[in-house]
Amino acid sequence: MRRRDFIKVIAGSATSWPLAASAQQAPKRRPTIGFLGTNTPLAQERWTAAFVQRLHELGWIEGQTVAIVYRWAEGHTERFAELAIELVRLRVDVIVTLGAAVPAAKQATSVIPTIFAVGNDPVGSGMVASLARPGGNVTGLSAQQSDLAGKRLELLLQVIPNLSRLAIIANSGNPPSVAEAHEVQVRGRALGLDVATIEIREPSDIAPAFDTLNVRAQALYVSNDPLTVTNRIEINTMALVARLPTVYGSRVQVEAGGLISYAPSFSDLFWRAADIVDKILRGTKPGDIPVEQPTKFEFIINLTTAKALGLTIPASLMSLADELIE
Repeated sequence: MRRRDFIKVIAGSATSWPLAASAQQAPKRRPTIGFLGTNTPLAQERWTAAFVQRLHELGWIEGQTVAIVYRWAEGHTERFAELAIELVRLRVDVIVTLGAAVPAAKQATSVIPTIFAVGNDPVGSGMVASLARPGGNVTGLSAQQSDLAGKRLELLLQVIPNLSRLAIIANSGNPPSVAEAHEVQVRGRALGLDVATIEIREPSDIAPAFDTLNVRAQALYVSNDPLTVTNRIEINTMALVARLPTVYGSRVQVEAGGLISYAPSFSDLFWRAADIVDKILRGTKPGDIPVEQPTKFEFIINLTTAKALGLTIPASLMSLADELIE
């Protein structure tokens, strides 16, 4: 081979080497979101759908441009730590969770960005350093459940003007639930109500709680909690049998037969959580993303339940409702 031809062969081979090496490289790994649900998939179906839909709009398509690994605690708070550790071991790129599961996720990792779609008192509970500058690896959206306790009681009093005895069911094993119950006690007594709290820790405690409620209450405030959400049908069935009007901090419980709820739109919070995830997957540090406040609230009345209880909902109150379930 002549020297000139040999140089051409070598030059051609050299230009092809980077292309060959590039072709042999492994495809870029899709980012993975670890989704830790506190309830059942059915209980959180509406919220999860809003989250996935917003991700899709932002270009993160499940199964194509992003993977989502789901873990469901099904109302068992004792499983939060186990499931959070499992997601960490899977090396997900970001964890999305809510409420009582946030401390477990924070305990499981100080590195993986963690987003709470629904947070309870983020600063007071130690989840973040401040709302404006969370610091660390945790940020998200606050639900302000305790702050809305007074509003729920005001709405309940419009349904039952002569209400004097109120009972609260709260999960004593969940600090946010306990804090909400305390706020209801304070607000209720300020309104002249005799308030009693009935503590539960597991599903088997629900029936005995109602044995106590039958003689101590005219209405029931159910503290928002994975345990009460997961067992919402049982609670509402027992409340109807006991002729107890109920007030909740989540629409899903009224859809299952509760009387009224007033709360932030959890679907909207999960929708907005997807925007935070998008920022993180594109490089923003969670500690630099301010905790957001709810902007959309829902007042839901179940007219079928009201009729079953023999209650007449004032027209003025119905006009305020975002949805009437019939």
